[in-house]
Amino acid sequence: MESLFPRPVFTGFGPISVGPDQAGQAFTKVKASRPDRLCIQVRRMCLRMPGIYGMVDRRGELIYVGKAKCLRTRLLSYFRPKSRDPKAGRILKHTRALLWEPSPSEFAALLRELELIRRWQPRFNVQGQPRRRRRLYVCLGRSPAAYVYLSTRPVAKGYDCFGPVPARDEAREAVRRLNDCFALRDCPQSQKIIFADQKELFPLVRAAGCLRYEIGTCLGPCAGLCTRGNYEKRVRAARHFLAGKDQSVLESLKSDMEAASACQAFERAAALRDKLEALNWLRTQLQRIKRIREHPAFVYPVCGIDGRQLWYVVHGGKVTGASPAPGDKAGRRRLKLKLQKLVSQGSICEHSVPLEDLDGLLLVSSWFRRHPREKERLLDLQTLAPMAILEEPVIPNPAS
Repeated sequence: MESLFPRPVFTGFGPISVGPDQAGQAFTKVKASRPDRLCIQVRRMCLRMPGIYGMVDRRGELIYVGKAKCLRTRLLSYFRPKSRDPKAGRILKHTRALLWEPSPSEFAALLRELELIRRWQPRFNVQGQPRRRRRLYVCLGRSPAAYVYLSTRPVAKGYDCFGPVPARDEAREAVRRLNDCFALRDCPQSQKIIFADQKELFPLVRAAGCLRYEIGTCLGPCAGLCTRGNYEKRVRAARHFLAGKDQSVLESLKSDMEAASACQAFERAAALRDKLEALNWLRTQLQRIKRIREHPAFVYPVCGIDGRQLWYVVHGGKVTGASPAPGDKAGRRRLKLKLQKLVSQGSICEHSVPLEDLDGLLLVSSWFRRHPREKERLLDLQTLAPMAILEEPVIPNPAS
């Protein structure tokens, strides 16, 4: 089966997309048919510095990419059978060549690792792999009567798109509850829609296509039981909820649940509780993404092991560029204009994140979560002066 879909032969890590040195650093490569011989060469040649490393199998395929705060320590850990992770042993079993490339800092190594995983898609890497972690977008649209549904990719113009959110049962349940709360249809596109204010030459008495109208969770646009204006009003209310502008539906559900519980109508209270939990889950997922997308662009100065400082530009939650720190006021002004131009070229959507950008957002978010003191060094892009501390958290953990 592998011969039917051959992987490209690995010839080198390739250029760097974010950084002043676009060509990339020179990498070191060692080859051997046995792990103990690889270990000898790593011990002799690898230095104590941050960077990324790759492992190549006998067919010349890059099977794993990793990053390290200290390359020498990390690579030598693969050759300790008693203390290494079981996965490390499986990777090493297939490895016939080791490569490593130094990075100016641990943060630069993280960015480079993600870039290489997306470029080469090594089979032993899980995080950062395109399409390996499923996500769904919450969409509001589809004529002639819009409703909330899930999609694997952002939809075209004319639709509202939010997210992405984890592709889990909670997402499907939340979308179902959302259509119920705002009385929007969720029937197939083949279902004919006719509104009460649409004039017909020969009016017919129509029945609703499902029971949702009878139980009060749909306005019944399939049977001409509501006007287009009333239906669009509910669509706008759902849009305001998804955008985080109106959370009154949550307050209403909570109030009704407490009232039902006080009247000892426990079954109704439990049903309202389930609705509330589903919508709260969805609101949390969307609000975290919205918060980071709305945050102003900033500069993150990082000092490398060689003492030189790189300024990384973070816009819309992801790193969009990097430049050496300026040495004087004139250089500072020129760099500020350059960075502002870089940010102005890239537009972001307020409510949704492209899937190809999501891992970059997760990387930046987790970095500042693990190193909160680094937030004190951030600079405002407009003034290049210290800025306010970033709020936490900024993006949901994929495992949550």
